[in-house]
Amino acid sequence: MGARQGQKLKLLWILKILEQESDEEHPISATELCRRLNEQGITAERKSVYDDIRVLCDFGYEILYTRMPRSGYYLADRAFELPEVYLLTDAVQAAGFITVRKTRELVRKLDGLLSREQAKKREKGIYIDNGHKCDNEEIYYNIDTLSAAIAAKKKVHLLYRIRSIAPDRSITVIEKPYILSPYALAWQNDHYYLIGNYEKYDNLMHIRLDRMKKVCATDEPIRPFSEVSRYKDYFDVADYTRRSFQMYAGELTEIQLQCSTSVLEQVIDRFSDKIYIRHNNGGTFTFTTTVLLSEGLVNWILQFGPDIQALKPPALRQRLANRVAQLADLYGDENPKDTIKPASSADKDER
Repeated sequence: MGARQGQKLKLLWILKILEQESDEEHPISATELCRRLNEQGITAERKSVYDDIRVLCDFGYEILYTRMPRSGYYLADRAFELPEVYLLTDAVQAAGFITVRKTRELVRKLDGLLSREQAKKREKGIYIDNGHKCDNEEIYYNIDTLSAAIAAKKKVHLLYRIRSIAPDRSITVIEKPYILSPYALAWQNDHYYLIGNYEKYDNLMHIRLDRMKKVCATDEPIRPFSEVSRYKDYFDVADYTRRSFQMYAGELTEIQLQCSTSVLEQVIDRFSDKIYIRHNNGGTFTFTTTVLLSEGLVNWILQFGPDIQALKPPALRQRLANRVAQLADLYGDENPKDTIKPASSADKDER
């Protein structure tokens, strides 16, 4: 490398060294910076390094000098603080739709936001649970293809993988073709979902991205979501997912629930603190909200047993009564019975 070219690169090398190797506990002296620059074929003296650091500070980088634990400089202001990188790393590790290989790649990239010593310290606490990770390496290409199709308002063709039990009792995978109008992507219940319309029906359906294969956009325009949902100008995915339970489809319905005060935290976690609560006698409260009437809602209510009672509408009360009767039939006798019934056809989708 020529001396002139090396001097042009000097500022960049100083910044890179400080980004990769310095932090508050591991400052780098001007002498060490000179040595590291010389390794790259760049001649440097301490005085010129001081000047370069001042230039970087004038440009906006927060490079501080410290005498503890030893004298030297460190980059104090990074794009992400240490707790933020920890938070993002934990989210990547916990996400079931991210494959093991991609999890490791993303964690390595997040490590690049830290100094070398900070990354070493964090690596000691990393654990990746391979058991709950998907194995579909196409998912990242699918996200890109679906996002582009949503923006372009074009239908997509895909193969959807559904598990089935074969006659020999082995678990097989069936690939079912779909042509869908995609409206939004949503991450819920540790899965990534596509919300769209299957052209055979006048409703919304949700399918998981980790089960998709060979996703491709078509030239055919999507069906307007105003024909199959309550949204007119734009598809409000935040509002839609807030009203859905376990990503089951259903009809938008006003419900009224009476709850024990012992489950107040769980109710607020699910519906937010914006709901209007009416206090009752006997340690209960009542509230009304609008959600998708579905088997997901039934499942959510039943998990609280007698602590949540549905007061309205009658259709929801009937669904709950039917489910309780099924459970009583299953467990009301010492001898197991083969009486399990599939979910209501009104809620049936390819979740």
